[in-house]
Amino acid sequence: MTRLADVLADTADGVFPAVDGQIEVVPAPANLAVEAVVEFTGHALVATDLPEDEVLAREFDAFGGIVSPDALRWLAGIGGEIGCLDSVLVRRGTGHGTLPVRTDLDYHPRVMAARRRRSDVIVYGDERGLITVGRGLAGRWEVSVELLAAVGNEGTGRMLISEAVGHVPKGEAVFASVAPGNASSLRAFLACGFTPIGAEVIIHPRR
Repeated sequence: MTRLADVLADTADGVFPAVDGQIEVVPAPANLAVEAVVEFTGHALVATDLPEDEVLAREFDAFGGIVSPDALRWLAGIGGEIGCLDSVLVRRGTGHGTLPVRTDLDYHPRVMAARRRRSDVIVYGDERGLITVGRGLAGRWEVSVELLAAVGNEGTGRMLISEAVGHVPKGEAVFASVAPGNASSLRAFLACGFTPIGAEVIIHPRR
């Protein structure tokens, strides 16, 4: 396992890096064409192809400095794409999903967004909405949910999140990234047993 995979696995079990203000530079994910900054309390990992000494020479700190606009613009390079700062949540899969696979939604915006940052994405859904299940940073299980506008309510969101967790093998850690301002989604994931562990920014660099 990589250092990033190890840390993510530990945090899923409630074990976190030291609160030391330090930044670790680790290799960019081998399974994806992205880089990332993953923040925990007072500690951060920068998954990048940039040399470690170049990143550390910038003297960004892990108390919010590494996700400052200046830091992210530098990491992305001129013309690189910086994703939003998302809260990261985790729980365990249950392995009893019942939604059918959907092969007709490849061009849905939620699916296209998922496939830009995850591999092996499978789409499930019904008249209530869709879910995506795939492999994200360091090969971790990741899910996302999209409600249909006609049935958009909190109860439906929770049902779909429960379905998403069901399509991940029982006992496996499953992660979700939620924009902090999306309070409705954040409440729904929390109500479904997800626990916040940190934050992250996905970067599509150009150098």
